Order: sequence, then C-alpha cells, then structure tokens
Amino acid sequence: MERVRIEPGTEARAIARAAEVVRAGGVIAFPTDTYYGLGADPMNAEAVARIFAVKRRAPEKPVLILIADPRDVGRFAVDLPEGARRLIEAFWPGPLTLVLKTVPAFPSLLHAGTGRIGIRCPDLPLARDLARAAGGAITATSANVPGRGPIDTADEVAAQLGDEIDLLLDAGRLPGTKESTVLSVEPGTMRVEREGPISEQQIRTAVAGIATVEKRRDD
Repeated sequence: MERVRIEPGTEARAIARAAEVVRAGGVIAFPTDTYYGLGADPMNAEAVARIFAVKRRAPEKPVLILIADPRDVGRFAVDLPEGARRLIEAFWPGPLTLVLKTVPAFPSLLHAGTGRIGIRCPDLPLARDLARAAGGAITATSANVPGRGPIDTADEVAAQLGDEIDLLLDAGRLPGTKESTVLSVEPGTMRVEREGPISEQQIRTAVAGIATVEKRRDD
C-alpha cells in the first residue's frame, strides 16, 4: 500500500496522485467530512467489485458516491424530482445523501440492482477536489470491515485494510462527527432513511408544497 501524507502545501499533489490510482482502477482510502472512506471509480465494475471484497460487504448493500459539484448530479442520476432540486439548492455541499434513480452506466453491484443510488456533494473541499480529479465522482463507503465502526484515523485504516488497498490518503485524525442524513427521493414523496445533521423538519421546510416526507419504519 502506498501512503500519501497530506501536509501544508502538498494537498494538490496528493489529490492528483490519489485520483491517478482511482482512474487506473485502483482502490484508495481517503478523508471525507467525518470518517475515512473507500474510493474507487464508480463506473468501473472491477473496481467496484474490489470495494465489496475489501469491505467483505454483502452484495445486497449498495455503495454511495460523492460528486464534485451539485451541478454534476445530472451526470449520475436521471428523472430528478423537483423536491430533489430544492434540497440540492438548500443543502449541497453538505451532509445530505439523496437516494436517486441512477444512470444505466453504473455497474449493478454498486446499487445492488435497485437502479437507485445514494449521492452526496460533500462539505470537505478535499473530497470534492478528489472526486473532480477522478472524473467527477468517487465511491465513499466507510473504510472499515464488518463488525467495526467507521474509522477516523489513517493509522487504523492502515491496520485494518492496508494489505488490501492501493493507496491511503493520510489526513491524520478526522472529526468523526455525525454521519449524513440519508433521504430516499421519489416524485412527490421522500423517506428519511437515516437522520443526521440535517433534520427531518429542515427537509419538510425545504420541500413544503411539492413533496411529502415520511420517516423509515423498521419492522
């Protein structure tokens, strides 16, 4: 595993190297707004399969992506409801993941064959710059194995996954704050799958008059 430390003045060079690995089909670990994530080219089926292998992730569990710019959402999702547009305008970049109808080009493993994918434009400029340099989007599932929580230090990523990834973009310790709100969006209706920093009430206010909002009910 190659380890690239982000130091003052080296961020652009580190991002360029990490993006080079992603574009070549590699798998990296990188800093997000909260914890370290596993990054690969979401359009590359072999790279996506490696993400699932590294995480020991069940194939029925989709993997979300980060995008570089809110205006890029149309490259990765189709039939965007008006409610989604309102939320993007209100909360992106920010801690809101929207589950939307995906473009056909994504490997089915990425979205578990559902045709729907979680997309977020993150707060962290480094993560947006990395997604941009990698082609506009990058996967961002948490960099940990089953049974262990999300990781906020590069050393722990190296300890758990160092033998299985190609590059670790080391930003030291991350904030480890609350994970993003996850919202499934359909025309006229939305469901809060996970409430995070953006509350259900904030979402209701943003889409008032154009969509109803419900909360996930677990059996």
